[in-house]
Amino acid sequence: MTWKHLQTALADDGYVASDDLSVAIHLALTLGRPLLLEGAAGVGKTQLASSLAAQRETKLIRLQCYEGLDAAQAIYEWNYQRQLLTIRAAAEDGETGKAVETRIFSRDFLLERPLLAAITQDTPPVLLIDEIDRADEEFEAYLLELLSEFQVTIPELGTITARSRPIVILTSNGTRDLSDALRRRCLYAYVDYPDRHTELAILKARSPHIEDRLGAQIVGFVQKLREEELEKVPGVAETLDFAAALMGLGIADLTDDPTALQYALGTLLKTQSDRAQITVEVAGRIAGRAA
Repeated sequence: MTWKHLQTALADDGYVASDDLSVAIHLALTLGRPLLLEGAAGVGKTQLASSLAAQRETKLIRLQCYEGLDAAQAIYEWNYQRQLLTIRAAAEDGETGKAVETRIFSRDFLLERPLLAAITQDTPPVLLIDEIDRADEEFEAYLLELLSEFQVTIPELGTITARSRPIVILTSNGTRDLSDALRRRCLYAYVDYPDRHTELAILKARSPHIEDRLGAQIVGFVQKLREEELEKVPGVAETLDFAAALMGLGIADLTDDPTALQYALGTLLKTQSDRAQITVEVAGRIAGRAA
């Protein structure tokens, strides 16, 4: 499959990828390398992993990163309650020593977390490591073995190598710098806000029943809104919510009802200061330019 065919296949599933992004995905699949996606929140990084899994008809395994995430929550941990019950049962039967220890530290007592689960699938899944920049720097060290060798080392069991190599997508919103070691193990693509043509294609793909005029107005409005000095710039996800809200309110033209338009801005503007800045008058001016 060429990158063009991949781009078309993703579009058929409702995900409109730029040429640069399509080539990056194609190379990651061809070379078997993880793909690091950076960009602002809401530009479609997470959705890409979901659409790729759907296009390839495989499982999506997601690890949502956060501060304090550790190996027990991301890779594996032992089923301590079951181990304790087994030890007690063995003691009552007079069984002790190495045999019991070997049994309780076997795969039967291992709880797979997303990273380990991703390399134990018979069919290659899509592994989404979402918002890696929210995890601590120390957590990146846990990822290096997986990202370079596609294996996990468990002291009690040894090294577990991937049955099938997962398709790994990492996303980052740029809240902190990632380590050079992590970046070296990945291919890279920056996902920017889409241009007007691309965003309109995304809107039509996700909301096929929207009127052409209203769709063009919505995209033009959001594109102009991003030029304002906002704390939180609306992404593509907010554009889709905005369109759904307008259709739900029965708005067929952005310039018809300024008050209703202002109500719908709650889908685009997510802070009080941004809401205060985009007044009814400002929204009307932007709508007029987008019409």
